[in-house]
Amino acid sequence: MKKISVFNLKPGMVTGESVLDFNRQLIMERGTSLTENSIRRLQAHNILAVAVEDSPLTEGIAEYRDPLLDLLAEDEEEKAPTAEQISYSQRIRSSEEYKQFRENYDLNIESFKSVLNNVVEKNVDLDVGVLLQDTLNTVSNVRGGNLGVLDMLHNMREYDDSTFAHSMNVALICNVLATWIKLTPEEIEMATACGLFHDIGKLLVNQSIITKPGKLTDTEYSEIQNHTINGYKILKEQNVDTHIMNAALMHHERFDGTGYPLKLRGDQIDKYARLVAVADVYDAMTAARCYRGALCPFRVIEMFEEEGFQRYDVAFLLPFLENVVNTYIQNSCLLSDGRKGIIVFVNRAKLSRPIVDIDGKYVNLADDPNLTIEALI
Repeated sequence: MKKISVFNLKPGMVTGESVLDFNRQLIMERGTSLTENSIRRLQAHNILAVAVEDSPLTEGIAEYRDPLLDLLAEDEEEKAPTAEQISYSQRIRSSEEYKQFRENYDLNIESFKSVLNNVVEKNVDLDVGVLLQDTLNTVSNVRGGNLGVLDMLHNMREYDDSTFAHSMNVALICNVLATWIKLTPEEIEMATACGLFHDIGKLLVNQSIITKPGKLTDTEYSEIQNHTINGYKILKEQNVDTHIMNAALMHHERFDGTGYPLKLRGDQIDKYARLVAVADVYDAMTAARCYRGALCPFRVIEMFEEEGFQRYDVAFLLPFLENVVNTYIQNSCLLSDGRKGIIVFVNRAKLSRPIVDIDGKYVNLADDPNLTIEALI
């Protein structure tokens, strides 16, 4: 049995393991004989690689390997790079602004964790204002410099993705998105607070379920989904704004009625919950979890382009996508064919497929559906 990239799968290959999606729900049983349609289905679910049984069809096909592992190995072997060879991400991580952001972020996470645990376990009163101000200070300290908040978060993906780190990330992304769509200062603060507390209900979920590496049982999945209702109940006992309670309850509702827990549609969903939903999914899918690796942001953007305009509020989703892709310009990237390049231009008609400079030659990914960005480096 070997693990093969979804782009190398062929009809007739047989899955050697069950295939799970990013919610740990079953997509395909072990022992399934692949067809053209089932392979497209795997690609649509943004599955990177699948374990298949050995057969004549798998002969000569290389075992899938996370491209970032190869890059890390290369980095260890290479001599110190020259100034021209240092990537955009390396420049960010070596900057004093990034180091200060990381220090402030780590301190805020510890304070945030302590406060929320006391609220849930000891029924201590929640002071939204204090935690919100700490988060806003983290943002304001970055905005005056040359690097943006999302640049910082892009380069912190090795951070242990706990509920607290995810909530902090979502709050920061909500703040940025609310600024992009020109909400008032008061609305920007509300959006930030909604992101900060949207997952408070997960503190009542058994930690063994959250960190379980395999498929969830129906009972475990129900407990995960109940974090929305539990979060609402926790916040209802506190002196918080209704929007913050609704964001905890409704951030998994979807515009087309396919979400949970209430199957709400459109404007039935609180405005801030609709905004949080976009930030929540983006951060969750671009961060590594115990049960799967992180998706390349351009894969996530492609997912939003394919199904997001039905499931999310376009008034929030479109400005987010149009702006977030611009934050990746000048980033180095690894393509699916193994070449490395620099993202230089965004295609507005296909945001997930930019133009990449490869050794002075411009490659338009919109012209080649088989060529994708595998990772940012």
